[in-house]
Amino acid sequence: MVKKLPLILLTLLFTATSTLLSQESYYDDVNLNLTGLSLKNALAVKIINTHTNALDYTPGVWQASKATDVNPANSSEVLLIYGYTPSGTTSRTRGIDDNGGNNGEWNREHVFANSLGSPDLDSGGRNGPPYADAHNLRPSDTQINSSRGNKKFAAGSGTNSGAVSNGWYPGDEWKGDVARIIMYMYLRYGNQCKPTFVGVGNSSVTPDDMIDLFLQWNAEDPVSDIEKQRNPFHENTSNTYAQGNRNPFIDNPRLATRIWGGPDAEDIWGIYSSSDTEAPTMPTNLTASNITTSAIDVAWNASTDNTAVTSYDVFVNGVVTNTSNTSITLNNLNSNTTYSISVLAKDAVNNKSPQTNPITPKTLEDTEAPTIPLNLVVSNETNTTFKISWDASTDNTSVTEYEVYIDGSLNNVTSMTTYTVTNLNALTTYSVQVLAKDAVGNKSALSTAINATTTDGSTSSANELFFSEYVEGSSNNKAIEIANVTSTPIDLSPYSIKRNGNGGATWSAPLNLSGTIAAQDVYVIINGSASLQKLIDEADLIHPNNSGTNNGEPINFNGNDPVGLFKNDVLIDIIGEFNGGSSNFAKDKTLRRKLSVVSPNIAFDLINEWEEFARDNVDNIGEHNTSTAGINTEILSSISIFPNPVIDKKISISNTTNATINKITIHTIEGKEVFSISNSLIKEIIPIDSLKTGIYFLKIDSNLGSIYRKILVK
Repeated sequence: MVKKLPLILLTLLFTATSTLLSQESYYDDVNLNLTGLSLKNALAVKIINTHTNALDYTPGVWQASKATDVNPANSSEVLLIYGYTPSGTTSRTRGIDDNGGNNGEWNREHVFANSLGSPDLDSGGRNGPPYADAHNLRPSDTQINSSRGNKKFAAGSGTNSGAVSNGWYPGDEWKGDVARIIMYMYLRYGNQCKPTFVGVGNSSVTPDDMIDLFLQWNAEDPVSDIEKQRNPFHENTSNTYAQGNRNPFIDNPRLATRIWGGPDAEDIWGIYSSSDTEAPTMPTNLTASNITTSAIDVAWNASTDNTAVTSYDVFVNGVVTNTSNTSITLNNLNSNTTYSISVLAKDAVNNKSPQTNPITPKTLEDTEAPTIPLNLVVSNETNTTFKISWDASTDNTSVTEYEVYIDGSLNNVTSMTTYTVTNLNALTTYSVQVLAKDAVGNKSALSTAINATTTDGSTSSANELFFSEYVEGSSNNKAIEIANVTSTPIDLSPYSIKRNGNGGATWSAPLNLSGTIAAQDVYVIINGSASLQKLIDEADLIHPNNSGTNNGEPINFNGNDPVGLFKNDVLIDIIGEFNGGSSNFAKDKTLRRKLSVVSPNIAFDLINEWEEFARDNVDNIGEHNTSTAGINTEILSSISIFPNPVIDKKISISNTTNATINKITIHTIEGKEVFSISNSLIKEIIPIDSLKTGIYFLKIDSNLGSIYRKILVK
């Protein structure tokens, strides 16, 4: 006999199932049970991958706006963001075809103001993203658009929009729209569009640069009918002016709460809020296995719930990691260290089980030394410097740094597999050795010694072209300089330049070169829309910025776009790391090759080979005289930071140079500043008690330039 389920249970099951299926199918391949930055990253991947149609600013955005911002009450009108003023100088609506830049017309408002992006949203041109991203552009009365300008958004109240003491208040009706647009832009364009750039608020309670102001607005102002018109149009790529992607925070504002916290926003899908108050059962049988010097596998039996268990929080010495699995591998642990690990279960509405009793596994003690560095090579010899490189060592845990010895004495420590030795004497032979170290200080034996001989200053080992300058200036002020420091002219026809957009997995179409570079001369290529007169005066090639060149590609790079120099389509030199992700290695900077460098390098070495200058600093474009290379170009590499890994939350700074350290800042690997100290407070030992265990980037600003170091805080 078949048992029938009680009616109330059938009802509950039906409700839970239908609610879980209520989100748009667009998100079917996104794990919506994630939380925090894991959910942020998953949604970012989705909206980036589905942004398949890059609209032209004209006519694309005009036409898209006429479809997405139609007044629901009158199809011959568009609704204008920021509303209206009682005096009647602006209106809430405008005729759908009354678009333009004159008074009485509507214009396209960049909610995330163009100039507040870093770099500007139009740095890659005005056609295509991010400048022409339709999710960021809303119809606005020309006068009120002008009044807002590029003011940051700030707290206010009332129906009317307008300037407030520290920025611009969009009005009660539109503040939620603004918040959800800024959230979209942050996911879509990352650090170029940080919320802290465009709003006045506090980011200390969020895991990145989201601010409390936008989380509050997102919760206080629910999604309107005008917002709901936008996503269906843009997802449907059969529409000529559709982008292909959606704004997730319009579809469900609660996603923002799941990522960044703050007040609970509306849960349109109902999957994160319901009458369910029953918590999952506590996970059982928590075990640790496969313990090594740096990793532990943790597993547990699944919890049960009246609806469904969606994820587990894993606590490791109080630090939480979220997973939807019943096992996890903990990596990057310290050797010979005991860890307290516990787990709890959560359901879709964040009901939490009790936390398990902790287990306390201990990683193995690391007593194994790394392998000896092999294949030392000397290159780039000058009268005062030479470069050495070697194959990476291996280790049972990880190699953290290398010690470089010159004539048997320690010269310096580096985390790279290349190093430029400086302050040498001309026409002198030196013995070079390297050893590898791991995180607990185990050292390999010294490598087999090789000899390196400096030149007399009149000759060098140069025999190939290389990049000598990378200008990532404001707007379209982009330029690349190529140097020929050999003694003979070089034909450019075998050479080309390609851009690696956002540090991804592909190169752009090549810009093929032609002509000749004379001996001891440079070749300057600039974006066709560059405005700095120095760039225009020194240009050997002005690459047009138009739709036919994809806005001047590859000379339309941002500070997270590596650029490669190719010979016969083989990479010979690179600025940035190919497929290295969106790291802003040259954001708002000019990079200039150190004069001691006389050959290309397919392993980007920012610290040893490049000097950093301020945005739009093009004073030296058009010249690169290696004969003037000297100690000053290398001096910053002598500033030491130790110990690394950092122990006891203290950093020591050794500055034996004549450089004056002005400021030290520390950023997370996501780019969020978490520590800063200025000149007057800098001492030999600096406490960093507020930093959690993890990997960070430390920057030292001095009167001679800036240097970066990757540090591991234990």
